Amino acid sequence: MNYRVEKDFLGEMNVPEDAYFGIHTLRGHSNFLVSGLKTAPALIRALAQIKEAAAMANMSAGLLPRSIAEAIIQAAQEVARGRFEDQFIVDAFQGGAGTSTNMNVNEVIANRAIEILGGGKGEYNIVDPLEHVNLSQSTNDVYPTALRVAAIGMVLELSRTFAFLQGELQKKEAEFAGVLKIGRTEMQDAVPITLGQEFSAYAEAIARDRWRLYKVEERLRQVNLGGTAIGTGLNAESDYIYHVVEELREITGFGLARAENSIDLTQNADVFVEVSGLLKAAAVNLTKIAADLR
Repeated sequence: MNYRVEKDFLGEMNVPEDAYFGIHTLRGHSNFLVSGLKTAPALIRALAQIKEAAAMANMSAGLLPRSIAEAIIQAAQEVARGRFEDQFIVDAFQGGAGTSTNMNVNEVIANRAIEILGGGKGEYNIVDPLEHVNLSQSTNDVYPTALRVAAIGMVLELSRTFAFLQGELQKKEAEFAGVLKIGRTEMQDAVPITLGQEFSAYAEAIARDRWRLYKVEERLRQVNLGGTAIGTGLNAESDYIYHVVEELREITGFGLARAENSIDLTQNADVFVEVSGLLKAAAVNLTKIAADLR
C-alpha cells in the first residue's frame, strides 16, 4: 500500500494514499477503539448537509471564494447521498464531543473538493479541512445540530410507520368486531370481550405513540448552528450566523430555526433524553402487543 505523509501539531502520520480521510481521522480512529460500531449514516448525512449549508453561508458572507465553496458543496452533497461510506472510520463512541467524527467529515469533504478542483488528496493548500470546510464552525455547534437533524428525519419516519400500524390495527378492530372471546386478567379467564375491542386498545396505544413522536419533532427544530464553541457565536461573522440556518432549512426541508438561546442548546441535551423516553414508551407498547398476540 502506498502512503502520503500528513502533519498536525502532534507530528506526522502515514495516511493511505487513496484515502479521503486524513491525519485527524486516523488519530481519532486509534484513540477511540471502543465498540467497533460505525457512526450512523443518518448522522453522517446530517453533518454533510451542515457543511453544505456552511459553505453556502460563508460564500454569501464573502468569507469563502466561490470556486472553493462550490467544490465543498458538491463534495458535501455526494457524502450526503451515501458516497464514501467506507471512509468514515471513527468509532461511534468517542470523547471530545464528536470532534473526531466532525474532522472525519471535514477531511473527506476537503479531499473530495481538492479532487474536484484538480488537485491530489492531501493538498490542503487547495482546500483545507479546518480553514475552509469547518470555517465559522465548531464541533460544539455542528454536532448537536447534526444530531437534531438526524433525529428529526428518523422520528418523522417512525411516526409515519406508527400511523400505518395504527390504521392496520383499526382495520382489524372492524374485521373482528363480531368475534366473541373471553378476556383474561392475571392469566385467568375473566369476562367476555370481542377480539375487535382488544384490537381497538392496541390501536389507541399506537396512536398515542404516533402523536408523541410527531410532536417531539417540534422541540428538535431549534438548532445552535452559528453559536460556535459555547453558543455565543464568537469568531463567526454575523452575516454567516443569520444565513447558515436558513440554508440548512432549505437543504433538509425541515422547519429548522436558530435557537433563541444558543448557549442553552450548546450545553444542554435533555431533548434527546425526552426522545429516548418516547422511544422506550413505544417499545413497551409494541412488546405488550406482541406478547398478547403470542
